[in-house]
Amino acid sequence: MSKNEKILVVNHLQMEQKINRMAYQIYENNYEEKNIFIAGIAPNGYLLAQKITKVLEKISPLKIQLLKLTVNKENPLKEKISLEPKENDLKNKVVILVDDVLNSGQTLIYGANYFLNFPLKQLRTAVLVDRNHTRYPVKADYIGVSLSTTLQEHIDVELDKKGKEAVYLM
Repeated sequence: MSKNEKILVVNHLQMEQKINRMAYQIYENNYEEKNIFIAGIAPNGYLLAQKITKVLEKISPLKIQLLKLTVNKENPLKEKISLEPKENDLKNKVVILVDDVLNSGQTLIYGANYFLNFPLKQLRTAVLVDRNHTRYPVKADYIGVSLSTTLQEHIDVELDKKGKEAVYLM
């Protein structure tokens, strides 16, 4: 594979199916809850969280609060992690932390660490692509697709192109 070559791994229709499946799994595991929080790690994790939330709102009576978690993915300790909206009553609530790709696990573990400051009922993780290269003790509870890749390969997830959402291997 050449350096600039993009290989389509998941097309738009497949992505919709995977997002729908993840939403159904989330609902199945939380059907007894009145409300849950879906926290997407910006930027792509938040876009994915929005898509999962739309499906959940269609298929379930759950009240869903969408949260945006901002983490410096390159250097999580360099900047303070922020959550929008800021004021949320997370006490004894279920939070699903969402990101697009689980690679080393660094972003997901720092995102999960943020929520350890709250007395949650449950914290679960969801990713569209799990690359199986984790260096941190973190796993995804809800996975769209697992890909065995080399460390030199890159995954590009396009979630912001209406009707052309896709996952590419580069």
